Amino acid sequence: MGEHVRIYEVGPRDGLQNEGARLSTTVKARFIGLLADAGLREIEATSFVAPSAIPQLADADALMAGLERRGGVRYPVLVPNARGLARAEAAGADAIAVFTAASDAFTRANIGMTVDESLEAFGPVLARAGELGWWRRGYVSTAFGCPYAGRIEPARAVEVALRLLELGVDEICFGDTIGVGVPAQVTALTGIAVEAGVALDRIAYHFHDTRGTALANVASGLQAGIRCFDSATGGTGGCPYAPGAAGNLATEDLVYFLDASGWKHGASLEGVLRAARFIADALGRPLTTKVGQAGGWDGSTGAPVGRA
Repeated sequence: MGEHVRIYEVGPRDGLQNEGARLSTTVKARFIGLLADAGLREIEATSFVAPSAIPQLADADALMAGLERRGGVRYPVLVPNARGLARAEAAGADAIAVFTAASDAFTRANIGMTVDESLEAFGPVLARAGELGWWRRGYVSTAFGCPYAGRIEPARAVEVALRLLELGVDEICFGDTIGVGVPAQVTALTGIAVEAGVALDRIAYHFHDTRGTALANVASGLQAGIRCFDSATGGTGGCPYAPGAAGNLATEDLVYFLDASGWKHGASLEGVLRAARFIADALGRPLTTKVGQAGGWDGSTGAPVGRA
């Protein structure tokens, strides 16, 4: 196919925030460096939420202030409010993401606001980031299903997306927060979003592999014209509302799939696997992702590639 797909790496932020083992700032910076070494060019580095809310990311200020920035690499950070934005600005950030959902029940449980209230809070944050010339992303979580409200109609997720676009975001990322979506739903949501006026090149998807459908959902997204997908190296993360379930779509699994399917993306599978083994070791557990265990595959020789 030859077309380029953007891999948006979320391991250092979304991947680590749900991990119980506390990691040092040095380890996180090294992880981010290995991801950049692997050719990943969008790496969501951390979150400027209240340190008490997510202790794992309490070092966001120190991490961003001391991070070695690579040319051509974007390092977005998640910000929840004006205070978080001020911290991000002081730490040298230049790209942000904001986080809401398609379900009031979820936003109330997660951030203590309704969807409308969260969008109202994001207005000045996104306006200020726009004044600074920063790139801005908006997450619409629970785009397929909510742990409290059940199935979410795609039109509702699109409605929230349109409001985020009105506030100035450059990209919308629809999230399958609890990993209940299937390919037909991805096709349907994409079609409704495009019909509502959302350009394909402003849509991304964030799939969790909770029920083993993440790569199938990527394939459906690609067929529908989507060219940006989130993933976490090492398959870290997960969802506190789906205890015991698998985490985010693993970057190594996504890279193998894209390579074998003929898509260009710029990342090295061997480099991603090095980063995956590093973060698994740092968390004190074996690497359990599919490609992490099996390695890639050389079709000319039949040998595995990048296996430890």
